Amino acid sequence: MSARFAPATGPVVVGVDGSDNALTAVRWAAGEARRRRAAVRLVTAYDDGPEHVVGIPALGEQLRHEQRAAARRGLAAAVAAARAAEPDLVVEDELRVGFPVGLLAEEARRAQLLVVGSRGLGGLAGLLVGSVAVGLAGRAPCPVVVVRGEHRETGADRPVVVGVDGTPTSEAAIAFAYEAAAVRGAPLVALHTWAATEYAPGLAPLVEWDPIAAEEEEILAERLAGWGEKYPDVRVRRLVGRDGAARALVDLSADAQLVVVGSRGRGALLGMLLGSVSHAVLHRSHCPVAVVSPETPGATPARAG
Repeated sequence: MSARFAPATGPVVVGVDGSDNALTAVRWAAGEARRRRAAVRLVTAYDDGPEHVVGIPALGEQLRHEQRAAARRGLAAAVAAARAAEPDLVVEDELRVGFPVGLLAEEARRAQLLVVGSRGLGGLAGLLVGSVAVGLAGRAPCPVVVVRGEHRETGADRPVVVGVDGTPTSEAAIAFAYEAAAVRGAPLVALHTWAATEYAPGLAPLVEWDPIAAEEEEILAERLAGWGEKYPDVRVRRLVGRDGAARALVDLSADAQLVVVGSRGRGALLGMLLGSVSHAVLHRSHCPVAVVSPETPGATPARAG
């Protein structure tokens, strides 16, 4: 039997930088914190700049003053957005000096969820471009949610979508997705793809695909069985496809309220945070994307029983 996913007791931490995308992330995080009965903690991290500018000693202090002032304005706007979205929410805020990815990863140690916008300004600029996003998602000990798309009311008819790779490494993502669907009263769509490209092209005409597809459907059913018993009220739609994991997840995101992926995978989901699949989902998803590490506290692997 499986153990129910037990969210941690820390706050929902949001990385903010004064951008509109950060405010969208704050509003999403405020709603999530309400559902989790948690506080929301807003953190702005910025580079304090050089102590001196050669030839103009006073300029260094002026630049630092302007950076601090801009950071404070962005943080104040984030606090206002959180309180406007959820008036009864406990809101914490802190201005920190340092490299944003490292500081947010540190904040994540006591958080139950880390939330960031899809694009930023200042210290969080280009969060999803290159190694910065990979480093943050890879280092954070809690799930990381990248808020994409417009902030909109998410009706119960919009599903939570989870990518399932068929190995134990996806169990934490499955657990997170079931819990997310349950607290929202939303259906769950579980996608499992298998790679036909694993077969030599010359052998493709000789392969009987139907038995392979049936086997992959059984793999998906086994991965979901234990969690389904713990969440009997969550309506689940199973999808099994051949190749095209990134395209399928992006397509499903158009009508979803959340897409959940694991931080590591195999086959068509191989390197979810390191290769083309993860980049496609994070860059092209129409809704927020949650990246869940296999080591996420509170998620016990589900076992069919």
